[in-house]
Amino acid sequence: MRTSLPIVVRSTEIDVNGHVNNAKYLEYFEWGREEWYEQCGLSYETFGDMDIQTVTVNINVNYKRECKQGDKLIVTCEPEQIGRSSYVLKQEIRDENGEVRADAFVTSVTMDRSTRKSREAPADLRKFFSS
Repeated sequence: MRTSLPIVVRSTEIDVNGHVNNAKYLEYFEWGREEWYEQCGLSYETFGDMDIQTVTVNINVNYKRECKQGDKLIVTCEPEQIGRSSYVLKQEIRDENGEVRADAFVTSVTMDRSTRKSREAPADLRKFFSS
């Protein structure tokens, strides 16, 4: 499943260079992942019922073109690959013309809430990676 989240760049997201600060892209990607989890029915409560949490362990971002105040963007998120307990989500930030402004591969791990150790990804998550 691929999700899309529209956003508009706000003045508070601009740095001294007049474009979106690099750290804000991470926030945009996080908003896109949260949208993906929600659309998949994988809320915090759902994971809590499974006694697991997800933890981001790696983010690789390619900044391709700057974003400026007022830009209308779309943040996408889709499953890329899954292992025993880790999984990768592919994300893009595109402008309204479809041009990629940034992309990222985000690796997360499913973790047991009590032991705080990695735990096999549940079938409810795994099913989104099969195709």
